[in-house]
Amino acid sequence: MAEDVEYPRFVLPRLEAMLADTPVVVIHGPRQCGKSTLARLAADRHGHTCLTLDDDNILRAAREDPVGFCANLPPKVVIDEIQRAPELFTSIKSLVDRDRRPGRFILTGSANVLLLPRLGDSLAGRMEVLRLTPLSQIEIERASPGPGFLERLFAADFSVSSVPTPRLGDELIERVVRGGFPPALARATSRRRRDWHLAYADSLVQRDIRDLANIRSLESIPRLLELAATQTSQLFNANALSAPLELARPTVREYLSLLEKLFLIELLPPWHHNRLKRLVKTPKLHLADTGLAAALLGLDVAAFKADRTALGPLLESFVCQELRRLSTWADASYRFSHYRDKDQVEVDVVIERNGRDLCGVEVKASSTVTSADFAGLRRMQEVCGPRFKCGVVFHDGETSLPFGPNLYAVPYPALWAADNTHV
Repeated sequence: MAEDVEYPRFVLPRLEAMLADTPVVVIHGPRQCGKSTLARLAADRHGHTCLTLDDDNILRAAREDPVGFCANLPPKVVIDEIQRAPELFTSIKSLVDRDRRPGRFILTGSANVLLLPRLGDSLAGRMEVLRLTPLSQIEIERASPGPGFLERLFAADFSVSSVPTPRLGDELIERVVRGGFPPALARATSRRRRDWHLAYADSLVQRDIRDLANIRSLESIPRLLELAATQTSQLFNANALSAPLELARPTVREYLSLLEKLFLIELLPPWHHNRLKRLVKTPKLHLADTGLAAALLGLDVAAFKADRTALGPLLESFVCQELRRLSTWADASYRFSHYRDKDQVEVDVVIERNGRDLCGVEVKASSTVTSADFAGLRRMQEVCGPRFKCGVVFHDGETSLPFGPNLYAVPYPALWAADNTHV
């Protein structure tokens, strides 16, 4: 995947730190997000030999004789797409137990390895996992990684700028529609990017889902993914997904679990608090990349310009995924959820840092912000007290504006700006 060499990957220092003290480092994330390129970069620096289980001959050897395969591995090795041969996990464990030198194995996987029981059982205490996502906007911009938006958010550092930034307008739509997969970004036109996204979804179904599970109705998976795109940023509704497919709800949940394992969808859990008894406890569904979602929906920049209200759900998923991407190289530990109560008061994204401090983020597609847009943030602020550090409403405006103590309307470029001097 030469396409993403030109983009910086800000998780690289974390990968280097893991290789310095951990025998097995697993890089997992969706196919084509840049795992192989990142692993090869580390391999060039540290002398690893690279093998890929996408090579059918290597895959057959690994599956048919995992003990012999591992016995003949070089001292340092990258094994790409490890989820295709879980038979290797026990043999890798034996090798590590005999020689626990750090950095021996770099394993990459296009399925969530934490959900693969054999891997967890075999390599517990011997591995560290690095989540790689499609490119963040700040990586696409090739800007500085920090101090980034999450740090400024928890510091409530959004002063009014004397130099307003121009409204994004159509550029915001373009960012949502193109997504963050490097091979899609390498294509010259939106039509070619859409074709890549659709081919990508089809190839995942035909290859990776066959590897992970024996599914009778494989033809239902692409349609389910399309239906999930129509539900992005909405409360998870199994009936809305199962009825059009004429599948039982347990079957749909099983298929959605597979899409989660492949990082195609994510369920954002509900936030809870002991002082609030009337909270909605349903997770929100998000497509993992808005470029893919737009392609599945058949929507392009022109369609969103003609009906900007249709942009709202994808824009919320865009912000949610962008925040997750920023957290992958942060020093602090972040957890993400959403807030909604029975009165329909909500906060699109709740962010918890190191299990203590909280911030909230609301998403608007327009440039107009009113006090009513802060209703959910104010409720969280009241309930959480000092734990609540800041609430932000994103808007397509020109500058950050205060709407009360530690509550701000913030322009979208703050997500990827190298500093906050113009946002």
